Amino acid sequence: MDPVLLARIQFAANISFHILFPTVTIALGWVLLFFKLRFNATRDERWMEAYRFWVKIFALSFALGVVSGITMSFQFGTNWPGFMERVGNIAGPLLAYEVLTAFFLEATFLGIMLFGFRRVPGWLHTIATVLVAFGTTMSAFWILVLNSWMHTPVGFEMRDGIVHATDWWAIVFSPSMPYRLAHMLIASGLTVAFLLAGMSAWRWLRGDRGPAVAVALRTGVIMAAILAPTQLVVGDLHGLNTLEHQPAKIAAMEGNWQTRGNVPLVLFGIPDERARENRFEIAIPSGASLILKHSPSGVVPGLDQFEGLHPPVKPVFYAFRVMVGTGMAMVALALLGAGYLWRRGTLPTVLLRGFVLMTFSGWLATLAGWYVTEIGRQPWLVTGVLTTAQAAGPVPAASIGTTLAMYLTLYALLLSAYVATLYRLAAKGRISEAVPGNAPIPQTA
Repeated sequence: MDPVLLARIQFAANISFHILFPTVTIALGWVLLFFKLRFNATRDERWMEAYRFWVKIFALSFALGVVSGITMSFQFGTNWPGFMERVGNIAGPLLAYEVLTAFFLEATFLGIMLFGFRRVPGWLHTIATVLVAFGTTMSAFWILVLNSWMHTPVGFEMRDGIVHATDWWAIVFSPSMPYRLAHMLIASGLTVAFLLAGMSAWRWLRGDRGPAVAVALRTGVIMAAILAPTQLVVGDLHGLNTLEHQPAKIAAMEGNWQTRGNVPLVLFGIPDERARENRFEIAIPSGASLILKHSPSGVVPGLDQFEGLHPPVKPVFYAFRVMVGTGMAMVALALLGAGYLWRRGTLPTVLLRGFVLMTFSGWLATLAGWYVTEIGRQPWLVTGVLTTAQAAGPVPAASIGTTLAMYLTLYALLLSAYVATLYRLAAKGRISEAVPGNAPIPQTA
């Protein structure tokens, strides 16, 4: 295979594994802070019991995120030396800020969160939780600043083929950064909401009906009901921003081959890049024009405008539909669950099982969204500045293929061990006397 393609697949495998864990820790840090503040306010032990259970999952997720992040950073030098050679003046400082945030805040104070509840004053334990939650968010902020700049680069000039910063304020707040940051933070919140609800529902169905399980379940359902509809609005705004700055990506997402008005919203189809059409298409007439241009006759740029400079259509097209489909399922289940809790104070068994099935749905939606984002930028690594092929190093395909196989094997084992550990921790929870499947779930307040 082409070594550039193999290097892209290897980096995709690394980032796909890595992103699973920051997606958990970013929002889970704030959930832990919520649990701790509720305990401080009420002295109700169920909040601290929930804190002690979920802080273990936070620590495990943080550890795997750090290890896989280090692996990715090495690849900048091995597989993609042209990236740092060309844009290192901008990427280097931003990555350094992220590392400092992750290690000086998260790693330093996580130990107090884990082991300090009975060894340090309560106010210090709470401050440690605040700093770790803040650290996870700032870590995500700096990574998304760099990623957004790579999509919509501004605030720089070229000198002898090298990028030099001219306006750091513009670099940090590039045109796509606010939308990308909000979209990712909400995605993390949804991932944690369904993880909370799913694992707590699994414990509940197994007979672990303790108060800590109940408050975690209720917290997850309410979080999901708030964040899932919000993500639809933020996602739409992000899409409009992408249409303005990266129209080729939107054309691939929509499977729109020709620039025209009355563009249909394709629900299903099989893109054929050779024939430049969608086979077996099922579409809503003028739907894409209505969403993107707020007019049924609105003209939407097609792939015909970007001949040779548009991303591969199939992976972007399918990944976008996986993301949206998963998101719609999240909205439906979250609103239904919250409605039952509000009206009846309980969740029926069928909804509990639904949340169990959706435990890791946030991961699926996040990965699909990142594939849309990153594959949709091709053939550029930094839009208009550096192509992926220009950044690739002279590593033989055989070497990349061998290490790729090793990475995939190791990551499959680690991911299996991670999920098994989560359920092992959950299984250690107190098994209380069985109660009816529709037993009331205690209020969180």
